[in-house]
Amino acid sequence: MAEAEITTIARPYARAAFSVALDDASGLASWSRMLKLLSAAVSTGRVRQALGNPRLTTVQEASLLLEIMGEELSDKGKNFATVLAEYGRISLLPTIYELFELMKAHHEKTMDVSLTSAFEISDEDTQKLATALKKRLQRDIHFSSTVDKSLLGGVIIRTEDIVIDNSVRGKLEKLAQALS
Repeated sequence: MAEAEITTIARPYARAAFSVALDDASGLASWSRMLKLLSAAVSTGRVRQALGNPRLTTVQEASLLLEIMGEELSDKGKNFATVLAEYGRISLLPTIYELFELMKAHHEKTMDVSLTSAFEISDEDTQKLATALKKRLQRDIHFSSTVDKSLLGGVIIRTEDIVIDNSVRGKLEKLAQALS
């Protein structure tokens, strides 16, 4: 199944979880934690293999998942996992979790930004960039940074659906495309 199709199918489930989470005082944090745990569980090789067994009924799939999760799920979380199992949607949990986190970030006016650079960037420069992005995007910025020496120089900034490639490698690739 194409990634766009998976996202389209997962979106209503993520919205439903988000809607329920908004009704509780600590709902967003609680549902975020539950969905993260569910996503991690179904992404584990042995669990994925067990859930993929064609001999399991949807009731057995739900029971297996609830047994694995133990007391980590609230009653509403257990009901959510059961509904996903009934409709054969357990495999969508990682995508549901991603979509839920995006909705949560929009609601809380936060944004995760990934900064990849050829060299280590100082905390002062990272703070300046965060301040500039916060001013422009009207959101609190949470940075994660990595070093990738293959960039040769410059940076790549990624957030949600925005990618700013200001790396030397990226510029060389654009130049090569223009020349061919």
